Amino acid sequence: MTPLTPLPPLAVGFDLDMTLIDSRPGIARAYRYLAEETGTDIDNELVVSRLGPPVEVEMANWFPADEVQAMADRYRKLYREYGVAGVTPLPGAVEALAAVRAAGGRTVVVTGKHTPNARLNLDALEMRVDALHGDVFAEGKADALRAEGVRVYVGDHLGDVVGAREAGAFPVAVTTGPYDEERLREAGAGVVLADLTAFPAWLDDYLAVT
Repeated sequence: MTPLTPLPPLAVGFDLDMTLIDSRPGIARAYRYLAEETGTDIDNELVVSRLGPPVEVEMANWFPADEVQAMADRYRKLYREYGVAGVTPLPGAVEALAAVRAAGGRTVVVTGKHTPNARLNLDALEMRVDALHGDVFAEGKADALRAEGVRVYVGDHLGDVVGAREAGAFPVAVTTGPYDEERLREAGAGVVLADLTAFPAWLDDYLAVT
């Protein structure tokens, strides 16, 4: 009988904004300051309803193309100063990270958020993770996921599902972001959870059969 190939050590990846943390208050605050500085009418509620893609994508909705990069850079500086306060863990986030550690696994955050700002959020909330990769989105997340040996990747955005599938990781989706269960399943999510409160039990079941 051919011996079974052992699975690699467990590593679970998580998106950050609207997967682990509710960053909408901080993001809206930074955009409000940017609007005041530039005299631009920015709809903060609309902005925070479609988080996920890089800041440059959102900025293109409010500024001419030749100003987008400068405004994205300015926003990131404003976020460092004003965007951390008021950000909170989403339900089950702390417990989800703990469940991975309890299973002997590593936790990896792979996010479209600017890496230094993602670190500020994690540190402020005392959310300990083993690795952090920022400034990547959709297919761009695959390299980081593969490099960290991530077997399961959890996110709220269609782009998170795409990144997981591209990396060969099992895509777990949560409906705490802009998409409902139907859209996430259509994108290829292997399982869809209402939020991370259901993740520890799901992880136990997943590990029992893999």
